[in-house]
Amino acid sequence: MPAPLPLPPPGAPLPALARTLAELLVALSAARALPKGQQLHGHLLKAGHLPATASSHALLAHHLLTFYARCALPGLSHRAFLDIPWPPAPAAWSSLISSFSQNGLPAAAFDAFRRMLAAGVPATDRSIPPAAKAVAAAETSSRPPLAPHALHGLASKTPFAGDVFVGSAVLDMYAKCGHLTDARRMFDEMPERNVVSWSALICGYADAGMHPAAMGIFRLALEEAVPVNDFTVSCIIRVCAAATLFELGAQVHSRAIKTALDESPFVGSSLVSLYSKCGLVECAYRVFSEAPEKNLGIWNAVLIASAQHGHTSAAFERFMEMQKAGFRPNHITFLCLLTACSHAGLVDEGKRYFALMKEYGVEPQSEHYAAMVDLLGRVGRIKEALDLINSMPMEPPESVWGALLMACRMFKDADTAAIAATRLFETGSRSSGAHMLLSSTYAAAGRHVDAALVRKAMRDAGVRKETGLSWLEAAGEVHSFVSNCRRHQRSEEIYRVLEKVSEKMEAAGYVADTSAVVKDVDGDEKRATVRYHSERLAIGLGLLIVPEGVPIRVMKNLRVCDDCHNAIKYLTKCTGRVVVLRDNRRFHRFEDGKCSCGDFW
Repeated sequence: MPAPLPLPPPGAPLPALARTLAELLVALSAARALPKGQQLHGHLLKAGHLPATASSHALLAHHLLTFYARCALPGLSHRAFLDIPWPPAPAAWSSLISSFSQNGLPAAAFDAFRRMLAAGVPATDRSIPPAAKAVAAAETSSRPPLAPHALHGLASKTPFAGDVFVGSAVLDMYAKCGHLTDARRMFDEMPERNVVSWSALICGYADAGMHPAAMGIFRLALEEAVPVNDFTVSCIIRVCAAATLFELGAQVHSRAIKTALDESPFVGSSLVSLYSKCGLVECAYRVFSEAPEKNLGIWNAVLIASAQHGHTSAAFERFMEMQKAGFRPNHITFLCLLTACSHAGLVDEGKRYFALMKEYGVEPQSEHYAAMVDLLGRVGRIKEALDLINSMPMEPPESVWGALLMACRMFKDADTAAIAATRLFETGSRSSGAHMLLSSTYAAAGRHVDAALVRKAMRDAGVRKETGLSWLEAAGEVHSFVSNCRRHQRSEEIYRVLEKVSEKMEAAGYVADTSAVVKDVDGDEKRATVRYHSERLAIGLGLLIVPEGVPIRVMKNLRVCDDCHNAIKYLTKCTGRVVVLRDNRRFHRFEDGKCSCGDFW
């Protein structure tokens, strides 16, 4: 066993052995070679180099701290920090804060930042960014309300107030905390911006659903020739996917190809989502198969694409491939699988995947329970779904009761629907959808007086019904419709073509299903109510402007009703056209009188 190194005199050069060991630790950190790094750590302990007593040894402890941080072991990073002589240097504090922050321990990171300040160590350009990241990552309930502004105030009093990296970190913190007004003000006032500054604001707007603002900042970045990175492009593609802007998304994809950013797995996962949400699932599969590098995000993206398009077997096969490739499933992976089972009514498989979560150390969250309730409810096992809800280890949120309420609507179980709606409203929800589901459930069960009372209670509570909206993108323009709308410039043509098609549909055997009409009116008025729902108007325009042989792609913000689903099947049989409809539940591909969902949605 080597003897401990003698203490060097002040100002002496770093001993050769310590320098060699430090360089070795740096190499092991870069390679994330945990076993070899632990062997070296053991050697340092046995040789007496740790706990550190000299400046050279303190450097070893600091490199050891960084090594464990990069190996995702923040607890051992903290142990290494404790081996540094007191008081630790500012760089050591910064590394400790970064270790906690980058390994998902925001509370510990911010606590370390506070302890650093309490020890009299000033904040620097290396400690402020990870502290800002910690504030942004903290749960809203555990984050002090003024923490973002307090950290910004502290940063502004340091010599690094104008530093672009510090400023970008604070801007990103504001954006992720939802303080977009503060983020935009800071962005406008920054003396210098980098790609992180631009990306933070773009993604902040995107996450908040402010898609036009996100696109505006992206266009400004291109005008100023900002060298955007894969993170920026990924955010913009997500905006296009959320708004189903296929043509714009395809243009961004082309730009990504020219700059080789399409090789990034982050861009790849966003592209898979874009094409899937725009109804082009085969394009999504091709992007996935051609991706040179795959991460867990792109695997999850293709899994949810398979689930939403009803390709259940493909989802299960890709899950097996993902495991063989060495990826460990997370909570999103299992949510994708449960969604696939729900859309296909595969109860046994769903239960198996739900049980498999614990084998992978993934604790079921409320969204997984909601998926299981949805699965059980879709096949009519409403009592079993209610029992599952009552066994949940957490308070059932709105999504869980909403899934049960939807099942009650499908199977006309008005009594259980009333229970589900009551419990849903107790969560504080003001969802118009819940009121309308309960009302339509009563109407379908023939209890029109109860349906009217629900609508009256909804009006008295000031809850407004969410407007059903459908849209179609063609030739770079988005055409939007609401039910019985006549504001489109080609409305007369749309209504004429739908009337002609309706005659053929009725001759082929189509009969309107008016069971979901909540008002107690005569049959003719009920049929008139469902005939011109928003999706049918969008399809009518598609018959006029979408070329033959090209699918008519329509998006809808609510669930497609039973009658429209049946009507579109007849429409495709009578016209020979293909219609791809995305509602808020899944994708439907209608062709030759059949739907890809198998009438199970």
